[in-house]
Amino acid sequence: MQLWEGTTRVMLHCAASSGRDRAAAAGVSAVVLPPASVLHKHVHRFLCWVQRSFAGWWRCEGKTGKLLRKVTEGQGARALRCWHVVASHSLCCLRCSLQKQWEEPCARAFDTMMSIRQRKGVGTTEVSEDGAAPQENVTLEKKPSSEGCTSRRLWKILSFTVGGAMALCTGLLTSVYLATLHENDLWFSNIKEVEREISFRTECGLYYSYYKQMLQAPSLVHGFHDLMYDNKTESMRTINLLQRMNIYQEVFLSVLYRVLPIQKYLEPVYFYIYTLFGLQAVYVTALYVTSWLLSGTWLSGLLAAFWYITNRTDTTRVEFTIPLRENWALPFFAVQIAAITYFLRPNLRPLSERLALLAIFLSTFVFSLMWQFNQFMMLVQALGLFALDALDMLPALKATWLYTIQVAALLLVCALQFFNSMILGSLLISFNLSVLIARKLQKNLKTGNFLNRLGKLLLHLFVILCLTLFLNNIIKKALSLKSDEHIFKFLKAKSGFGATRDFDANLYLCEEAFGLLPWDTFGRLSDTLLLHAYLFVLLVTVTAALAVALRNLRSGFNVSVCCLSSDCPAQPPLEQPGKCPVHLGAATAYSLAHTVVFGALALSTMRMKYLWTPHVCVFAASGLCSPEVWGLLLKVTRLYNPARTCVMRYAVPMLTLSYLCCKFWPGVMEELAELREFYDPDTVELMHWISANTPGTAVFAGSMQLLAGVKLCTGRTLTNHPHYEDSSLRARTKSVYQIYAKRPPEDVHALLRALGTDYVILEDSICYERRHPRGCRLRDLLDMANGHVMDGPGENDPDLKLADHPRFCEEIKRDLPPYTALFTRVFQNKTFHVYRLARGK
Repeated sequence: MQLWEGTTRVMLHCAASSGRDRAAAAGVSAVVLPPASVLHKHVHRFLCWVQRSFAGWWRCEGKTGKLLRKVTEGQGARALRCWHVVASHSLCCLRCSLQKQWEEPCARAFDTMMSIRQRKGVGTTEVSEDGAAPQENVTLEKKPSSEGCTSRRLWKILSFTVGGAMALCTGLLTSVYLATLHENDLWFSNIKEVEREISFRTECGLYYSYYKQMLQAPSLVHGFHDLMYDNKTESMRTINLLQRMNIYQEVFLSVLYRVLPIQKYLEPVYFYIYTLFGLQAVYVTALYVTSWLLSGTWLSGLLAAFWYITNRTDTTRVEFTIPLRENWALPFFAVQIAAITYFLRPNLRPLSERLALLAIFLSTFVFSLMWQFNQFMMLVQALGLFALDALDMLPALKATWLYTIQVAALLLVCALQFFNSMILGSLLISFNLSVLIARKLQKNLKTGNFLNRLGKLLLHLFVILCLTLFLNNIIKKALSLKSDEHIFKFLKAKSGFGATRDFDANLYLCEEAFGLLPWDTFGRLSDTLLLHAYLFVLLVTVTAALAVALRNLRSGFNVSVCCLSSDCPAQPPLEQPGKCPVHLGAATAYSLAHTVVFGALALSTMRMKYLWTPHVCVFAASGLCSPEVWGLLLKVTRLYNPARTCVMRYAVPMLTLSYLCCKFWPGVMEELAELREFYDPDTVELMHWISANTPGTAVFAGSMQLLAGVKLCTGRTLTNHPHYEDSSLRARTKSVYQIYAKRPPEDVHALLRALGTDYVILEDSICYERRHPRGCRLRDLLDMANGHVMDGPGENDPDLKLADHPRFCEEIKRDLPPYTALFTRVFQNKTFHVYRLARGK
């Protein structure tokens, strides 16, 4: 106890002397301190509490233990300086304990000591190893002038204003650019209404038809009733479209169009497409803001937007597939990523953190509401979050918030979609619940040495995998869920786990959009220098991430001095002299995980590149404008100095922007000047004939893509449609497609009449298809599924047999008696053949 008293006296003496000397040097009144006896008593009681509560720190080998031993063993100024360092390490946790547990006198003592430590102008010198303390030269630093603070504040406001204005301008210009391309490609403003509707190909036409249906309804209540009790989308069935499909956006737009006084000035179709192109402005702005947050400069946001535009072929397809669900959803996905990037920044104020969480929840909810594949996209996102969380590269509490928000948003969407079973049985819900449960079951997961932590991590992965599969199986069996089985069949076949003859899986596998990412994609990305910049930033960031992950596994906590992100703490913890470990901020780590997991998805499935390439623009631009990336690179090459880092940070992006402008500006102007016109006379003729010559209650069968246009243009009832996420619909589609298989006319007639079909449309482009290679043509898929040998030269599986009947779509055109007795040709042009089915046979 005498040791504590002596140390306390020395600390008080040094503090008081420092205050008097400082005041004398500045010519001002001395700093008034509490009476020595009172301060001595409080400090003495505080140190006694530390001795009792933190006895283990004296025995540990870490920095804090060594410094605390210096406090107890050192003398004079050396002891005081060591205490200052200890306080800087322990301020947060000790202050929290002060507020909750300590007696009021101890709290006052601690506050007094911290105020002494934080006063500006205190200068202490290092002491020699033998403990002799040299005399200190202490001067009172002058406070920064008010003019300097004001100028810096004005500069920040100016930079924020310019950056924000640039973000809005780039977003709006991108929107206008894409809308102009759409107009120039189709001459959309000059073609007929039926041609505009035909331009919405495949499922795009199906979704737009519900917007049109809501506008044509006598009232909003009647329109909602027709959507909830629909019997025209699938014949002989009444389905709830709000439950089955993600069409709330069409409902919202139709309500908005009816309410706003714009009917005289804007046609419904323009209100629809302008909304989609307006969302592209939101999309690009969100990408801009994300890059700005990651790098700390809006120049990176501008570069990301330029890359997005110059790589338009690989970043978006909105100009020719406007109503696709992804074009509605991806802008809000980008907003979610921007909000997560902000949320993962350190030292956020409570209000800012709550607003960020609200933004994440709302954007996740809207994204999930607008796309049926939301659960799979967010599962990939959750896997990236889990990897970061497991490697201690993400704050555990923030990771928990993100897991919870994903589940909450998906459950809310499930409720709005009348408890859609496909959502309840999603892998995302099972995985996130498994992660949260496993955290409760496995305590002290991030403690121990390297091998201990690695073993715990592997066990943690195994527990989560088993728990996810168990929960998902239980939910699917309880709900009798089969809606998403075609996706897992497709993934199984694509992963190479045996060939399959499953019609649904092969229908996906044979589409180019679901194949591997073509090599020419990388050539286009290289032309804009995007691929080069991306690989450079990826290499630096992955190296830093591996170093941080290994250090975290070995040490059990993440400390750092050299930051590799703009979101590092302002005052990182102290390290041993001479060491400069790399730090990866949580926002940068998330951006890296996002680009890696979605990059793997894009490489395996070309259609998923539209989820990856926009973030490639963000990631590459933020890296090129990051002082930490250039600083680390220059340190490795021993060329580092702050001025050179600053030059590289701004010079390289500006040179890249100049290159993009010089190379692609003429091409953009030429593209905007090129005028085309929509031309599809055969389909227009077919739609006119159906509208004029068939009853409004007639039921049509045919290909999924064509029938979506039939519903939009004529309002007739369908047997099947392109929204493939239903097991009974898939069975219907396979039955209808027997018109292109080798089946007798009696079988085809019976299958079609079982679905209530009145007319069937045959397409020569499918019957005589040459676009796909042998084995991937629709007629080949049907032959394999039916156990028949495929047409043309080539190998066949040994168990396939020759069909007993010729191909139906070819043989029916010969007007043989077995066919004419059941099917009557009522319309024909160069592309389509329409037959009316005989009834009662």
